[in-house]
Amino acid sequence: MKKMMNKFLFAGLVCCGIAAATACSDDDTTGDPARDWAGTTTRFTPTDETGFSTYYTPAIGRVGDPMPFYDARNGNFKVLYLQEFDNNMDKRFHPIWAVETADGCNYQSLGEVLPYGDNDYQQDAALGTGCCYYSEKDGLYYIYYTGHNGNCKNREVVMRATSPDFKTWTKDELWQLAGPEYGYTGEDFRDPQVFVAEDGLYHMVIVTKPATGGDPVFAEFTSADMKVWNHAGRIPMIWDRVLECPDIFQMGNYWYLVYSESVRTSWSRKVKYLVANTYEDLKACLGGSPRWPNDGHEGVLDTRAFYAGKTASNGTDRYIWGWCPFRSGSTIDEMNVNVGGGDGNEPNWSGALVCHKIIQHEDGTLTLGEVPAMAAKYNQEATVKVMESRGFSNGMLAGDGAYVLYNRLGYHNHISFTVKTSNNWDKFGVSFVRGTDAKKYYTIVVNPEDENHRKVNFEQEGEEGKGFVDGIDGYWFERPSDNVYNIDIYTDNSVLAMYINDVCSYTQRIYGIQKNCWSINNYGGSVTVSDVRVMQY
Repeated sequence: MKKMMNKFLFAGLVCCGIAAATACSDDDTTGDPARDWAGTTTRFTPTDETGFSTYYTPAIGRVGDPMPFYDARNGNFKVLYLQEFDNNMDKRFHPIWAVETADGCNYQSLGEVLPYGDNDYQQDAALGTGCCYYSEKDGLYYIYYTGHNGNCKNREVVMRATSPDFKTWTKDELWQLAGPEYGYTGEDFRDPQVFVAEDGLYHMVIVTKPATGGDPVFAEFTSADMKVWNHAGRIPMIWDRVLECPDIFQMGNYWYLVYSESVRTSWSRKVKYLVANTYEDLKACLGGSPRWPNDGHEGVLDTRAFYAGKTASNGTDRYIWGWCPFRSGSTIDEMNVNVGGGDGNEPNWSGALVCHKIIQHEDGTLTLGEVPAMAAKYNQEATVKVMESRGFSNGMLAGDGAYVLYNRLGYHNHISFTVKTSNNWDKFGVSFVRGTDAKKYYTIVVNPEDENHRKVNFEQEGEEGKGFVDGIDGYWFERPSDNVYNIDIYTDNSVLAMYINDVCSYTQRIYGIQKNCWSINNYGGSVTVSDVRVMQY
């Protein structure tokens, strides 16, 4: 994926010196072992750890555009990604780094896999998104990637590198695909993705535009050996929308296209999918009359806080990896940092690596759920204590503004609870960075869009809160027929993923979760809360 965007200052999240300056509470007792963490409810201003474990973030820099694949030779997943630094050079940036994981929630860094070019005038002075594929025919790993350089004849071309062991890589300096040779622009020719279709051939789709202008398309190529590629034509996208980071795969009886819709609007810049019975029929879902999945929300899989999602399968389960953006600013108070990326603003590029499990429903529609290994990782029971409440009795929250405030969270939390609403219109939410002295805090609201549909919204509440935050909301899903919501929330420092009943996934970045209280809230009517647990590691 082309990501030649202005870089934002990333202060106070990985630099120990800044962390020491900002990780202070109102009474300046940071790290004081005498502080009464268990008995107080005032808001604290923490900082993230250097490097995240569950939602992988390198100690220096951030994760951009993941390129996962299952390495059958070694029995684990490899997730390549574009390594983003704050101090990128002007022309040379985004080397491809990688991590490996067996389960999608514990990672080992493999460091740099493919460096960018040696000088400002090489075609791959900067690297862009691509894919990795292992060929059993010749025993080689292949990386197909975007070579980006505005100094060259073509700003973007598709390039490749090979390795016999995933350790030593050789760039194929004599091979590349250039758009103008096939009737496409040389300005945008990127994001190659390789898969095997029903004809037994390798297929590659590339994001581009016709040389003569017009709406974006996929350029399609085929190969019998992954060495010689033949142009197979073009596939339309959806109207004028760029469907970047494409991923095409078969799962059971269905074929899927997962893509990230590059439209700079809050309602559309999300990871989505299309589904069909065959690969040829999948292509027919595109064009001027798109055929959306029959899921009620145009195939949206998550929020704007999960982008560039691509999948990989070990033959049993399929997972999707994307990045959750960081927010500009260094503390939970500075510049209202937790509402950045909303209000129509484009979220920052790059962040933490987030993995979900793909859930395939009987009708072929998809939702995202928790990675099974997550529950095993968060295996230490934490005390859950009610610190303050209003309108709360015997598990019931009754009346508008009712809430129950719980004790402080840790740095890595698995929060689980069940909510049963009293009717089809009840509205409830869960708040973070909340304290008895907080003039603003951050709430994930399960909002009734109509009697039978819900949508997860994000709000800044409190006397200084702005209310609804545009551009960070979720998608419609059907109200459970029994009005029972089983909720699991996983946090790793400032990154959060919430799952509801296997029908809704909601990824979010909220600075200040750790070492602060949290609450469950009711907004009119009444809800019953049960089975509240917090597990940590």
